[in-house]
Amino acid sequence: MKDPKRPNNKPSSNGKRPSAEKESSDVMRLNKYVAKSGLCSRRQAAELVKNGQIQVNGKVVLEPYYEVQPDDRITYKGKPLQVEERKVYILLNKPKDVITTVHDERGRKTVLDLLQDKVRERVYPVGRLDRATTGLLVLTNDGDLAKKLAHPSHKVKKVYHVVLDRPVRPEDLEKISNGLQLEDGLALVDSIDYVKDAGKSEVGIELHIGKNRIVRRIFEHLGYQVRRLDRTYYAGLTKKDLPRGRYRFLTEREIIMLKHFS
Repeated sequence: MKDPKRPNNKPSSNGKRPSAEKESSDVMRLNKYVAKSGLCSRRQAAELVKNGQIQVNGKVVLEPYYEVQPDDRITYKGKPLQVEERKVYILLNKPKDVITTVHDERGRKTVLDLLQDKVRERVYPVGRLDRATTGLLVLTNDGDLAKKLAHPSHKVKKVYHVVLDRPVRPEDLEKISNGLQLEDGLALVDSIDYVKDAGKSEVGIELHIGKNRIVRRIFEHLGYQVRRLDRTYYAGLTKKDLPRGRYRFLTEREIIMLKHFS
């Protein structure tokens, strides 16, 4: 019998190599996969594998340390085994001319293209920034959190830096602050003011409402054209140390904050 603590480095029967002794963060050993599916314990899973009771893509694999790939199909007695996908939370600083979607039928660059195939999990954007809008966007595969952040009842705070085609009149700032009646209802903001040391054509606006293109529509309603729109704050997250077009994984503390305090 082979020593399970010393996996060999020869390819398995289906041409793939078993893992090295230390498991990487991107793969999962076969015995661990079987155990995490809920079928049995890790030790029992290793025995099932060595006894030829586990198949990978229709072939028996006898090596417990075989590296399960994302597209592998694992079965036990003909029934598929599935492991819940690792939850991933990403903060992206979206650049201009990138589409907030998983796939674009016209072949335009999407926010997922910015991940450069470095994220194995199937994440998707929470909410939407239109093509011309830049700034913070959360991507995740946590459906519960995504629904929570997107639902109006949770009143997620968002801050935008808006650059207009001309100086904003003080009376228009007051109108926006008091609420504007748009075609789909009253648009209420939490605060609005000129951006410090930037001239009166640049304003910062804070709001919780999540209506489609709401910031642009507020200013268009008053006759302004939005030249640039950048989301600088989202649900307690900021752009600090995150250049345009780059992303980072949220810290454990940030994830807890989003789940419990948003």
